Amino acid sequence: MVVDMFYPGSVSNSEIEREGFDRDEPILNSQGEAYHDDCLVCAQCFRPFPEGTYYEFEGRKYCEYDFQVLYAPCCAKCKEFIVGRVIKAMNTSWHPDHFQCELCGRVLSDIGFMRNQGRALCHPCNERVKAEAAGKYICYRCKAIIDDKPLKYKNEPYHPYHFNCSNPECGRELDSDAREIREELYCLRCHDKMGIPICGACRRPVEDRVVTALGKHWHVEHFVCAKCEKPFLGTKHFEKKGLAYCELHYHQLFGNIDFVSGEVIEDICVTALNKTWKPENFVCWCCETPLDERSKFLEMDMLPVCKKCYERFPGELRRRLTRHYESAQRIRPLAAESSVAQISA
Repeated sequence: MVVDMFYPGSVSNSEIEREGFDRDEPILNSQGEAYHDDCLVCAQCFRPFPEGTYYEFEGRKYCEYDFQVLYAPCCAKCKEFIVGRVIKAMNTSWHPDHFQCELCGRVLSDIGFMRNQGRALCHPCNERVKAEAAGKYICYRCKAIIDDKPLKYKNEPYHPYHFNCSNPECGRELDSDAREIREELYCLRCHDKMGIPICGACRRPVEDRVVTALGKHWHVEHFVCAKCEKPFLGTKHFEKKGLAYCELHYHQLFGNIDFVSGEVIEDICVTALNKTWKPENFVCWCCETPLDERSKFLEMDMLPVCKKCYERFPGELRRRLTRHYESAQRIRPLAAESSVAQISA
């Protein structure tokens, strides 16, 4: 509200004397009530109103600052006082433009909202969250939940009945088995007549480079190792029981890996102590003397030790090792016989 000022010269002497004003004293008028210049002040800070503007609440007048501190709500987003329209929602107050969907950012002041796990969501986002929680899709066109299997078009889910086959001689309503070719959808029958291969992994048409392996066709990026799931990208692969493996994991699962270096053994393999070794890595674990198929060695902690190093061990240690092996029935007594490595190609 705004205060008007006038001087007693514009009113009669009887009115001035009745109200207690001097003839030359300025008079402040607020809603038909007259005030002395120093009497019309804020009810909280007792200061004159700047520019004659004040706010009135329950019959008391306040300056703008004190009115906001005492009565104006604070916006939950910008933390500033709200003067004018106030949105009351989620147990707090908001500026109309600041009350938004927490997922897509749409202003909810005039379109309504849904409360979901303490969040204010617009209706489409709320439906999408509910569908994701139920393991279902939301149709990209009609925004409704897809109860059955969706049709994927341009990487978005749709109800299949929104589309028809792009073949002008067919035009039948599509189902979830429809195929996308060059941004056009075809029913499965028309697609098969076109002779385009189907990827064995994603069941989508292969329009560019095609990999043929394991009796199927694949996208280049979908033909991967069955163990590490890394694409081969044209490198060598190994097949076993209808699955493809990279070289490393094929040998780890079905071949030989060197115990020392962890590399694949492609040529000669040394088998000893339930391990496989490259010939150059099969050495005494103490003196690193190379061992071969003619070398006799002894076992210590499942590692090979040549006889010379073993004989240098303290006598008590050798006796304990012998008793340990005899009690565990792993090998014969060390003093009786030594181990021999087996070499195979």
